[in-house]
Amino acid sequence: MAVARITEIISGSKKSFQDAVENGIERANETLKNVEGAWVKDQSVVLKDGKIKEYRVVMKVTFILK
Repeated sequence: MAVARITEIISGSKKSFQDAVENGIERANETLKNVEGAWVKDQSVVLKDGKIKEYRVVMKVTFILK
């Protein structure tokens, strides 16, 4: 039987929400072992002078413990 843990991460991108998700998953895989899934909990944008400066996502990442 596997035991999993969930951690919350925040990731950003200047291009899009999808790119922010992909950046977060890529980074999670560098740090965590056995990443099995992710859930996008929230999305937001950072504005500067009325224009979007950065897209941000808050994700819950699930990984299996050894």
